[in-house]
Amino acid sequence: MEISWLQAILLGLFACLASMPGMGGSSIGNYTLGRPLIGGLVCGIILGDMSTGILVGCAMQVVYIALVTPGGTVSADVRAVSYIGIPLAMVALSSYGLSAESAEGAALATSFGTMVGTLGTVLFYGTATINLVWQHIGWQAVEKRQYKKLYVVDMVLPWLSHFACSFIPTVIMCKMGAGVVELIKNTLPMDGIAMMTLFTVGSLLPCVGIAILLKQIVKKAADFVPFLFGFVLVASMGINLVSATVVAGMFAIINYKIKMLSVKGAAVAVNDDEEEEI
Repeated sequence: MEISWLQAILLGLFACLASMPGMGGSSIGNYTLGRPLIGGLVCGIILGDMSTGILVGCAMQVVYIALVTPGGTVSADVRAVSYIGIPLAMVALSSYGLSAESAEGAALATSFGTMVGTLGTVLFYGTATINLVWQHIGWQAVEKRQYKKLYVVDMVLPWLSHFACSFIPTVIMCKMGAGVVELIKNTLPMDGIAMMTLFTVGSLLPCVGIAILLKQIVKKAADFVPFLFGFVLVASMGINLVSATVVAGMFAIINYKIKMLSVKGAAVAVNDDEEEEI
């Protein structure tokens, strides 16, 4: 698989859109389009292999499933994972002749994503640093009561920083990275120690994402029961996770209804007590 200049440019454009909070808010830009699950679909469409793109995106999403960006702190840049790591992982899978559905393919994909995600932090902080210049221009406009300039500061100038730190690096790394992947293939054989180590580490990375998620949502031992329920359904009944999600949605609605009834009951009891006091 080769990545053409047109495909690299499209990937660079989506990398810009995914990292810009102004694109419909963070919900559409950073926290939707920038996630590996969505990025895998986009990369699959651009590179002409949608199924592989989605599978690679799913594998990488598990690693970063609980990643949040509190303030300006970020441990890994999922924008780089989505639009640099996924294309390069797809090229690597094609070069090594691995299937994205296999354990080796998923491990290789997550390893590529992690390497690129760590590198992407440099691009993230580079973008944030350049944006500080635009913020200073915005404050000067406010002091001079030139409020119309704020539209340029908010909607136009950030494109320059994202072009420098998102578009250009993505285009170069996606286009030139295919050659690097081929070099890795020729230098590191499948049965070598380096590749076996890469597969081992890559297979353990999803555990890190799940562990971070558990740390955020599990507050007591009973919280493990609903979390593991879906996995038990998959393992014992052979259903897929989409079906398990539908079942979980039904239980969530039932639980919500029960809690709302208890809240209404408590409110009625309080009103009765107030009427008795009167």
